[in-house]
Amino acid sequence: MTKKTGDEFREELVWRASFETVGRWGIPVVRRQPLVDGEIDLISCADARPHNVPANTSRGLHFFVDDPRFEVVYTQPELTFPKYGQYRFMLTPDYSVYADMKPWQQLQSVAKSRWCGAFWQSKGKTVYPTMAWGSPQSFEFCFLGYERGGTVAVSTVGCRLAETGFMLGYREMLRALEPEHVICLGRPFDGMEGEADLIVVDYMGSRRTVR
Repeated sequence: MTKKTGDEFREELVWRASFETVGRWGIPVVRRQPLVDGEIDLISCADARPHNVPANTSRGLHFFVDDPRFEVVYTQPELTFPKYGQYRFMLTPDYSVYADMKPWQQLQSVAKSRWCGAFWQSKGKTVYPTMAWGSPQSFEFCFLGYERGGTVAVSTVGCRLAETGFMLGYREMLRALEPEHVICLGRPFDGMEGEADLIVVDYMGSRRTVR
């Protein structure tokens, strides 16, 4: 890979900072958008293909996979947009926000996810923010960069042994953002229904595609 010149590096810094931000950390803002009409169905970014068939592109795209599998959407956003931007709507990347990560690492994950959402919205896409949190200390920043109301997304996949921590963050997310709709990939925990319209999507179904 060719190393950037000083001017190219500065240009990228300016470009990265071109979206509206919020809070003392300057986290990019993902605007609230109406819920799309019809059934909510998802496809994994791991199953995205260039020039995919309509049966797949009529679905929303999720990034509930290991971080290295989608890092290119942040490092090469313009190059990867044609592949990932062909779907009906997009969820922002689910960058890890583990409780045992350093606070700066968690903050970076949140900011990168919001930046991708702001970039995709600038391209005219319908984008819903994926919510992720770590320890209660992360609540200070992990729900920033999104307007109250609207639609957010979460996943319970891989969280079955961490229900207490998940529900603590989930309730704080509801309090902080007051979402109208919550897209939930995976089987919801008891207590998730009630304060917002919960839209449950089967994880295994999201991995089934038309070839």
